[in-house]
This record gives sequence, C-alpha cells and structure tokens, in this order.
Amino acid sequence: LMQSGSPPWLPPYLKFFFVISYVALAPYVGAFADRLPKGRVMFIANLVKIVGCLMLLFGLNELTGHVLAAYALVGLGAAAYSPAKYGILTEYLPPSKLVIANGWIEGLTVASIILGTVLGGVLINARVSGELLSIDIPHIDTGIDTPAEAAIAVIAFVYTTAAAFNLYVPHTGVALKPLPVHPVETLRDFVHCCRRLWTDKLGQISLAVTTLFWGAGACLQFIVIEWARTAL
Repeated sequence: LMQSGSPPWLPPYLKFFFVISYVALAPYVGAFADRLPKGRVMFIANLVKIVGCLMLLFGLNELTGHVLAAYALVGLGAAAYSPAKYGILTEYLPPSKLVIANGWIEGLTVASIILGTVLGGVLINARVSGELLSIDIPHIDTGIDTPAEAAIAVIAFVYTTAAAFNLYVPHTGVALKPLPVHPVETLRDFVHCCRRLWTDKLGQISLAVTTLFWGAGACLQFIVIEWARTAL
C-alpha cells in the first residue's frame, strides 16, 4: 500500500478487514471445525490463506475492488483455523494436560507473530528483496516485479508449507458433529456459550484479559510502525 501511494487512512483498515472475519464468523467457524477432522479443517483454512496471497500477488484484488478484499480472505482462513488448532487439543489430551498444551499453543502463537513481523521487515529490505527478485525461472514470467510481491510470494510458500504439515495431522477418531440446520440456531447456541463463559469467574478473567491483550496489540502494531518510520 505504501509503495502504491495509497492514502494514509487505508493501512489501518487492513487490520480491520482481517479481524472482521473473527467477529462476523465467530458463531460458525467452531461448528465448521467440529464437522470435519481438525487436520482437514486446518488444511482447508491454509488453502484459503494461500488463495488470499495469490489474489494480492497476481492482481486479482483489482477485480474484487481492493487489496482489502484479499486480506479479508486471509482473515477468513485464520478465523477458521483457530477453533481447529485449539479444539484438537481436547481430542489428543486428557483435561489435566490442557492448560500446559494451551500454554504451548499461545506461546508459539505470540512467538510466530513476533518472528513473522521480523520476517516481513527482512523481506522488504532492499538487499533481500533484490536477491528474491533476481531469481529467474526459465521460460516462465512470474509477474513478480516489486519487493512487496516478492515478499508475498515467500509468505504464500510459508502457508503452503503449513498446509503440507496439516496433511500429516492424524485423525483422532473423535465422533464428528453435524452442522445445525439453521444458522440462527448456531447463533443462539453461540450466545448461550458466551453467556456461560462470562458468568464463570475464571472465564471472565480469561476473556477480559484476552480481549484487552489483542485489542491493545492491534492498536500498538500500527502506532509502533508509524513511530519507527518517523523516528528510525
């Protein structure tokens, strides 16, 4: 967006369009994750992310109206991935080990966010992007001509690697649940579950802290990027 000279109000909307899938689809992604083996759900979710990257990479976003549409698709894949990666823990492990396993998942998620931010900065570095753009495939015009496109190509490869790992997630044999017939019924069940969580003392703490943590993180991400561009 910066390289294309986009207006300054546009970059913050990237986060909005990414997160909106988590909010709008929250009642339904969990039901979808329970309908299929968790490994297959994660595989499908990564395929959706790859399609979003390809939309950015090959200009399909112009047909959909904006780069934001492609990023919203990546958010859709991320939203569908989350209930599967957490839900599979309850299929693998007894209740006594769920806190430890959840700690590993959360720790690795935060680590991946930090490392991913570093990787993104490295990929748009002039020297690194120059090396990526110098890679030439004989008789094939990839259409990758800018540092941003080279970076997105690498990210698409990362998602492809993750999808390949998902193929090796074993089937746990847990009985699958059918999707509710009516979406309103799914929404009603979701509201009921949220009410139970917010009335539970430990659930209140978990939800409140998580909400504050990710909400502050979303704001700080753009504040720090803008500060770094000005001060550094």
